[in-house]
Amino acid sequence: GIHDVRIIEEFGKAFNIHPLLLEDIVHSDQRPKLEEFDEFLFIILKMLSYDDANNELLSEQVSLILGSNFFISFQEREGDVFNPVRVRIKSSKGRIKKKGCDYLVYALIDAVVDHYFLVLEKYGEKAEMLQEEVLSQPTPHTLEVIQGIKRDMIFLRKSVWPLREVINVLQRGESALISDNVIIYLRDVYDHTIQVIDNIEMLRDMISGTLDVYLSSVSNKMNEVMKVLTIVATIFIPLTFIAGIYGMNFKYMPELDWHWGYPIVLGVMVLLVGMMLIWFGRKRFL
Repeated sequence: GIHDVRIIEEFGKAFNIHPLLLEDIVHSDQRPKLEEFDEFLFIILKMLSYDDANNELLSEQVSLILGSNFFISFQEREGDVFNPVRVRIKSSKGRIKKKGCDYLVYALIDAVVDHYFLVLEKYGEKAEMLQEEVLSQPTPHTLEVIQGIKRDMIFLRKSVWPLREVINVLQRGESALISDNVIIYLRDVYDHTIQVIDNIEMLRDMISGTLDVYLSSVSNKMNEVMKVLTIVATIFIPLTFIAGIYGMNFKYMPELDWHWGYPIVLGVMVLLVGMMLIWFGRKRFL
């Protein structure tokens, strides 16, 4: 929890953290970044997860402070992607208990980046389902889902692109707080971050293509409806013309006195309809 300002201030006094950094910790709308100081490194990154129950992307700011012999992490709420790291610490297996605080920072960043792949896998499944839905039976709800995924992809991109630069600075080894044996692990995380960015760009292209297919499908359906209405209107134009002529109230209209005038007019109308249907059929309008 980072919303109790008093506790955050106590951390600041105990570890000599600048008030501006404490403000960045409390305000959880920060972009991923790295700030270097003589005594410590200050890192902000976004921990992302996907809520299957509500079908929404969840984001949480994680603030990391790495000192020469201490490490502090701040999270907004309980629940995270760090359980594998905790298990490794409790079991005392692997390098995590033998390395320094910088390796723990790497482990946490690696856990966050690896979880990005799981989030993107969820969106990949949704994108494939959307493509099938767009081709079979698109609805206005389909468009809402497409727009929602596009917004999430923009947010993902804004969360990952700055993180790439953060990890890039760390893996250069310019800070004395990052040991040489941890740099190789940070390079691996950097490669994973590039893969995440590539997957995001691929998903963005898929969603853009799906949106184009949706608009084309809706446009084709509208064209089919307009074609049917046009054919119906074209058929009724000559019929309306004939009915309009014989609906005039002139006294001297010779056809009005014909004994077979009414069935002849009906026959002409039926003949016109039949001829027009045959012509439309040959032109493949029907």
